[in-house]
Amino acid sequence: MDMRGKTVLITGSTDGVGRYVATRLAAEGANVLIHGRSAERAKALIDDIVKAGHAAPTFYQADLSSMAGTRELAAAVIRDHRRLDVLVSNAGIGSQNDGPHRQESRDGHELRFAVNYLSGFLLAHLLLPLLKAAAPSRIVNVASLGQHPIDFDDVMITKGYSGSRAYAQSKLSQIMFTIDFAEELKGTGITVNSLHPATYMNTTMVRAGGITPMSTVEQGGAAILHLVEGDDVAGRSGLFFNGMNEARANPQAYDADARRRLRALSLELTGLSS
Repeated sequence: MDMRGKTVLITGSTDGVGRYVATRLAAEGANVLIHGRSAERAKALIDDIVKAGHAAPTFYQADLSSMAGTRELAAAVIRDHRRLDVLVSNAGIGSQNDGPHRQESRDGHELRFAVNYLSGFLLAHLLLPLLKAAAPSRIVNVASLGQHPIDFDDVMITKGYSGSRAYAQSKLSQIMFTIDFAEELKGTGITVNSLHPATYMNTTMVRAGGITPMSTVEQGGAAILHLVEGDDVAGRSGLFFNGMNEARANPQAYDADARRRLRALSLELTGLSS
């Protein structure tokens, strides 16, 4: 896909692999919309892109740990744009951010489930009019090989909590949503795919977990960019990739009943069902 003039929103793009993807797409002539919590980091990214001779991206500051913050981000993008060619749902927190203990979002949801999954679920639904206006368009959900089945009797993991389990559950939820949403959007020209970009990239999230990086953000960024602009995935939807290669996710991702239960819960928690 020729990215010149295409409008792309990348959540969590003031740092890590999102920052790399934003930089690359700006260099390719895309109209890049960056998102993050830190205005300082956003300014540094914008300055770097402008110094390289490319158009300045537009920064949207929002805290995706709250449903209100997610709705405000969507409203701002809808206010400023009539179309959205690509949504890259990349914002997230790792298993150890701010410690390994259980944390809750402003809405009272387990924090990793809220940030890594629910915010992207809500944002994709709210931005559908812009994605439909730009069709053929794409949604790319940045998930992980780290996946843990959802216990529907304790989705918020109030018992036996661990950060790694919470992170892995949120990532499997993203993949389950990808499959469901792809089915729902058949015939609209919008494709939805998810991926594990690379293992333990050299990012703030990985280092916060005390993990020695194994991959570069360039490797992970290339895999994300493949789903953003690759001609070989045009028209293909509902897939999970490990890097550049199509892969199988945790078996629960292919359980239609589990996906229905997750969808019903997600619609309720995000207020979309009311």
